Amino acid sequence: MNKLGVHALVWVGGWSHAECERAIAQSAELGYDLIEIAALDPSAIDGAFTRKMLDRYKIGTTMSLGLDDSTDISSGDRDRQARGEARLMQVLSVAREIGATHVCGILYSAFQKYFKPPTEAGIAGSIDVLRRIGEKADKSGITIGLEVVNRYETNVLNTAAQAVGFAKRVGLPNVKVHLDTYHMNIEEADIEAAIIECGPMLGYFHIGESGRGYLGAGNIDFDRVFRGLAKAGYQGPITFESFSSAVVNEQLSGILGIWRNLWEDGADLARHAKGFIEAGMKSAHEAHARSMRVD
Repeated sequence: MNKLGVHALVWVGGWSHAECERAIAQSAELGYDLIEIAALDPSAIDGAFTRKMLDRYKIGTTMSLGLDDSTDISSGDRDRQARGEARLMQVLSVAREIGATHVCGILYSAFQKYFKPPTEAGIAGSIDVLRRIGEKADKSGITIGLEVVNRYETNVLNTAAQAVGFAKRVGLPNVKVHLDTYHMNIEEADIEAAIIECGPMLGYFHIGESGRGYLGAGNIDFDRVFRGLAKAGYQGPITFESFSSAVVNEQLSGILGIWRNLWEDGADLARHAKGFIEAGMKSAHEAHARSMRVD
């Protein structure tokens, strides 16, 4: 059974004590197993208070982030690589404190539009840093998820196949591929096949609609997504991710390109998403079980 999660940015734009408790409480109230906390600024997260709220509401957590240009470990610039490694180590420290099971996202490059392809030296530097990060994470039982995103958010990992190859070069069992349906819908020729071909390398999964709104309201074929997860035997977290400038701040809205809002009510959105995912996965597992019996 997959644990179901919801991204904190469905509820709140920051992580003050009030925002922290509200996001965790609302996630738990809807029956989610975990909340994914954005760690773009790990210094803004009060680890002790967050852990207290997670324990109070009996819910698990993961963390996600994207590096910026000044901390780009794929840049080939030693100073930026060092700053990026320090940022990732800082996030790991917070993750350990709050009991997070996964640290995911664009950890291998900057979260930005690039105008040139990556260099092999830059990729090699990124892999070296992530090998040290993975080794540190493993000591705390934390899985590192390398999120595959579209060409407008990185120039390094745009497809599942690229991520599998990259993770294999890192060569650690806790460094996995993190897939996201929003990005796969842009870059993958066959989403179902891409999920299946990841096999045991798949360690984290984001589910989001093509326009970042209600699941089923866009053009993603979620039947194929759920079938792919069932056929792959994926047992990891499935986390719903959606963004609206009604919640996230202006800077992040700009990076994500949220020029039109498809929702205002995070509670209604998250409630719908949970039911949608549960129904889709149940149907996919039943269909897969029937096909295995026939075979």
